Amino acid sequence: MKLITKLWIGIAVLIVLSPLGLILPEHFKAGSAWGEWSSDEMQKLVGYIPQGLKKLSSLWSAPIPDYAFKGWEEKGLPHLSFAYVMSAVIGIVIAVVVVLIIGKILIKKGK
Repeated sequence: MKLITKLWIGIAVLIVLSPLGLILPEHFKAGSAWGEWSSDEMQKLVGYIPQGLKKLSSLWSAPIPDYAFKGWEEKGLPHLSFAYVMSAVIGIVIAVVVVLIIGKILIKKGK
């Protein structure tokens, strides 16, 4: 089996497993995944919002917040799991396209 085939199989397995980040915290009543806290959640956890987080939180908003499509947050675990998988696929497609474009630019510069 070619190395690239093994790579794509590994990526596919990770895509399928991506809802575990949603299912396991839900199952164990753990709240949000570690490090994925909003400024409001940080306020609840530690009692204040770090100054750098407060300053940067308004600078960037995710294209697919909480890995779910708009209005899907209340639709339940099956819909959110599907949204996690789709978010993973979209992210991987974007990353692959960017890497291919950069590769083509670097190959042209090398000639």
